[in-house]
Amino acid sequence: MTRDLDVVIRAARMVTPEGETAGSVGVRDGKIVAVEPAATGLTTDRVVELADDEVLMPGVVDAHVHVNDPGRTEWEGFASATRAAAAGGVTTIVDMPLNSIPPTCDLPALDLKRKTAASQAFVDIGFWGGAIPGNVAELRPLHEAGVSGFKCFLLHSGVDEFPPLDANELELAMREIASFDGLLIVHAEDAHAIEHAPEAAGGTYDRFLHSRPRGAENLAIAQVIELARWTGCRVHILHVSSSDVLAMLASARRDGVPITAETCPHYLTFAAEEIPDGATQYKCCPPIREAANRELLWQGLRDGVIDMVVTDHSPSTPDLKALDTGDFGVAWGGISSLQLGLSAVWTEARGRGFSLADVARWMSEAPARHAGLRTKGQIAVGHDADFAVLAPEDSYVVDAAKLHHKNAVTPYHGRTLAGVVRQTWLRGEKIDIEAAPQGRLLSRVTEEGARP
Repeated sequence: MTRDLDVVIRAARMVTPEGETAGSVGVRDGKIVAVEPAATGLTTDRVVELADDEVLMPGVVDAHVHVNDPGRTEWEGFASATRAAAAGGVTTIVDMPLNSIPPTCDLPALDLKRKTAASQAFVDIGFWGGAIPGNVAELRPLHEAGVSGFKCFLLHSGVDEFPPLDANELELAMREIASFDGLLIVHAEDAHAIEHAPEAAGGTYDRFLHSRPRGAENLAIAQVIELARWTGCRVHILHVSSSDVLAMLASARRDGVPITAETCPHYLTFAAEEIPDGATQYKCCPPIREAANRELLWQGLRDGVIDMVVTDHSPSTPDLKALDTGDFGVAWGGISSLQLGLSAVWTEARGRGFSLADVARWMSEAPARHAGLRTKGQIAVGHDADFAVLAPEDSYVVDAAKLHHKNAVTPYHGRTLAGVVRQTWLRGEKIDIEAAPQGRLLSRVTEEGARP
């Protein structure tokens, strides 16, 4: 018996960076200090034995979450978002710099965001900064303060206080970010291409789809690749929806361009042909595309061209989704799925021959590395003892009203998902979303978030 351990978790199935195995994890002071095969009999005074149908997974790191707090807390707040995260096996979120007011584009805004989040965090929280016109001088201070990187748009973001960068501003930002080896993450749709596309007015999903053509995404990503080639700036393409760009991304990497990419559960789950007219809960930008496109995105994951899967949880109040009129032209573009991401991806992945180790790589390990959180995302010695206990063969029907998101709107409502999250552990303790929140605020610099 190793009495200096706080807890040992034993599992017949455990997902480590080497794959799935049976074993035990020893935890001390919130850190993993031992990962042993089952035969070694690692033990201590407090031992947790998982059920035979449960798998010990690394906690999900969702590096693309819009919390909207402060300023638009009625859309989503830190308390509701992190409860939802914990219920879905997510142990770390990284908050986007918009749609809160003010956006996280300078140090005072980051300080306000951190103060707002500090007492409400049921899981750990990191932060992205924003790159907008005129704030180049703010980028290095934000980097030094520990943000994971900088988000920009190449077209209207949906909120006026977070304007897009034009081509010259984008290059200026990239050259500055490259000077301190930072990371730029890009909402890549070309504004001019969308200006010349058909309008999205009305309740026909096909019309909305044509208003955000894949060509706009393709063109913008080509521009980002070339600027990254010129400037040496590390870049990341957000929420890839167009399978056309996979060849471009693969070619750029072969050339040594420092570029990564993500996609989202909704692009891997839904298909444009199946979305009913007027069903604005499915609206997001870029849009959910055709079934054939979806399968090519899965191939992009298989080939390693797409590095990770994150939710892009982007909620709003129900009225902004125009559910009463079903008008895609005026509805808010965003999908609520923070609590459902792990189950949604596993549901689709298992039928395509992928393993839980693949899911852990896409949803835990890769996003943690991407966000600069070195002790997150793996069941490995030295990492935080963050776990999701998943029953992969169990299933449930999504009831939007029972989710912990602030607003009960999601396209997953009524859908049967495989993979029930039975427990979520943060730094060696099981999260109780009815108790006091114990999450910490993370910094890319130190990763040791202290609760103020």
